[in-house]
Amino acid sequence: MPPSLPNIYIIGSQCTGKTTLVNALCEYFQHHPIASAKSPTAIKEVARSVLEAHGFDRGDIRNSQDRALELQRLIIEAQSKAERSQLETGSWFISDRSAVDPIIYARKYVSEKAATALASSPQWLEMSHRMAKSLVIVCEAGVDWLTDDGVRLMPLDTTEWQQTHAEFCAVLDGVGLIYHVLPARIKDMDERVQFVLTRWKEMATAHGEL
Repeated sequence: MPPSLPNIYIIGSQCTGKTTLVNALCEYFQHHPIASAKSPTAIKEVARSVLEAHGFDRGDIRNSQDRALELQRLIIEAQSKAERSQLETGSWFISDRSAVDPIIYARKYVSEKAATALASSPQWLEMSHRMAKSLVIVCEAGVDWLTDDGVRLMPLDTTEWQQTHAEFCAVLDGVGLIYHVLPARIKDMDERVQFVLTRWKEMATAHGEL
């Protein structure tokens, strides 16, 4: 029976190199396949597809609590669907963001009550259980990648950027999920990949999967 390798979640505040890191990790595993296991599949950032499919724009998050909450609800549903789809193929995955993200943004831009409601949803309960058995990497804010792509909600300033990072850590701590912070001082992509791989191999070995 093939090993049940731990999934990897790359999460954190805006513009911290998450997507680039996910792509680099997938490329690594393509060139370094694991015997008796499928290569991981990337779950791309679902928020972008939700924004496009449902006619949202980033201004909705700051300007309308109702729209902001509906957006986060749709994102958590899309993340759940994406994860289930990958699991049905029998492949493990590397996810660009996670179900934690909509809870954090609901808490930040709607209310604590709204975040609690999302955290009580069946989708979150299922995904949080999955995350507990996965490697969770939080990319620290502070690298020189804070650029506006016209789609994502941007922090108002570096203070808000750092605050969002702190909120990621606080929510993960609050639900008891173990995570590792990838320091912003590590800018070289090869070093960032090795940071993740070291912790992933430790987890897989500890669980008898490597």
